[in-house]
Amino acid sequence: MKASTINTSSGEYVSNIRFEEASLLYERILYQVKQVIVGQEELIRKIFLSILIGGHCLLESPPGLAKTLLMKTLASVIKADYKRIQGTPDLMPSDLIGMQIYNPGTHSFSFNPGPIFANLVLVDEINRTTPKVQSALLEAMQEKQVTVAGETHKLSDLFTVLATQNPLEYEGTYPLPEAQLDRFTFKLLVDYPDIHQEESIVLRFCISPQQARVEPICTFTDLMKLRRLIDQVFVEPEIIRLIVQIVQATRRPREFGLPELEDKLEHGASPRASIILTQACKGMAILKGRGYVLLEDLQDIALDVLRHRIHLSYKASLENIKPDDLIKKIIHKLLTSKI
Repeated sequence: MKASTINTSSGEYVSNIRFEEASLLYERILYQVKQVIVGQEELIRKIFLSILIGGHCLLESPPGLAKTLLMKTLASVIKADYKRIQGTPDLMPSDLIGMQIYNPGTHSFSFNPGPIFANLVLVDEINRTTPKVQSALLEAMQEKQVTVAGETHKLSDLFTVLATQNPLEYEGTYPLPEAQLDRFTFKLLVDYPDIHQEESIVLRFCISPQQARVEPICTFTDLMKLRRLIDQVFVEPEIIRLIVQIVQATRRPREFGLPELEDKLEHGASPRASIILTQACKGMAILKGRGYVLLEDLQDIALDVLRHRIHLSYKASLENIKPDDLIKKIIHKLLTSKI
């Protein structure tokens, strides 16, 4: 098999064979997950992409869309340790990260780790937890470590948080602060299945309720190898410039020919968004079997990276404008101005 190649700025050639192998591995993972989960291919891809680039996902969806089942299945397929935490107002930081336990026999304290010490952690209804719990989670997400009684404990290199929140109920919730939202790599909007998918769900779980078995496809070592591939994905300087311009335009739309958006945006995305968007594009290229980023990768992932990183003005809310609407206008303007 002859490898397709691309000339990088350093003059070296990067083989696509290993990227094609990575894509085939993902397709095998997807096939196993879909033995249990009906539809949701795009959601599965972006959750796996988040794991691949070492990020975290915030899912906004109504209840009953198999988010827990999806995470358990994916954890089984990639042989990852999985824990689920139910967000409630009485949840304490120690319930999340663990605590020091006194041993009367030895007259000493030992650390009892909490459920956050896992590879994949599902925090269901995260906005029902108090700000104190959210702060404890913030350190874990950003630093991949927790601090208890002045002692630091490292988390797994594969540590990934998948948090959910229900867009239909706001009573008894604590909205996530901007700093917390900025730590999530993606915010994914999950909608109800279409009529054909829902028929398949009913048939699978009610008419022929046989427990589907999934086979482990990869290991921790395999995932770490995939992560190392990200550094070898080539990104053209023009695409990097476009990514930075998109993020800058969320802060100063007038400078990029979008004065009509100035009173719709209260504040835009941080430089962290530019970094994550570039990494996400590289990860998307790997999942598609390429060693280089195309504009389609940016278009596929930009909304998920940016929608929770911009804050709309009161005027935009009155006009029922959504973050996605403004991001699409920015991307369209910057893309068409380059054609």
